[in-house]
Amino acid sequence: MTDLLLPLPARSAQQQAACLVMVDLVGSTRLAHHLLLEDYAALMAEFVQVLILSFEVGGGQVLQHQGDAVLALWPPEQSGQGVTAALDAHDRVARLGLAGVLGVQLQVRAGAALGPVITGMVGGQLSAYGLPVNYARRLCDAALPGETLVCEQVARQPGPQRQAASRSLPPLPGFGPECRAYTVTCAADGMKTG
Repeated sequence: MTDLLLPLPARSAQQQAACLVMVDLVGSTRLAHHLLLEDYAALMAEFVQVLILSFEVGGGQVLQHQGDAVLALWPPEQSGQGVTAALDAHDRVARLGLAGVLGVQLQVRAGAALGPVITGMVGGQLSAYGLPVNYARRLCDAALPGETLVCEQVARQPGPQRQAASRSLPPLPGFGPECRAYTVTCAADGMKTG
């Protein structure tokens, strides 16, 4: 039986600080109901591929994707690059070629959190464990379509031409009322892009 279990990260693995970014497609279940299965699968493949490539080009390590969501990790000193990748994801996904051919408009929401994690290979895939993983997911879930929410630590990180505005949150499962979120926007055009 133990031969069937996947190897877990070693107990001696070192903690490291990291910025975790989760980007999730809005309305994917609705799309699955309305598109042919082959079209839906092709659209999801293009969506995931574009996000993985753009995250990797932006210096991130893609940890996993869950059908319509992609999770990536940046070193803490590159948190700004992670947030930039999340903001860019909105425009990239809106311009997916196959979505245009299928006559659908796509939107994402994103969340980013910073803190200590342990990383390791599980089942041949890099994985991360720690509260920032869960927090990024919860922020992503709380974000409105087209919005990028970040935790307070990420909001304080320097970034190229970005603004962060405090945003009230509904209670986040597993996190207390002291959790604060910030909507991140690009300052260059003065418009909300995330």
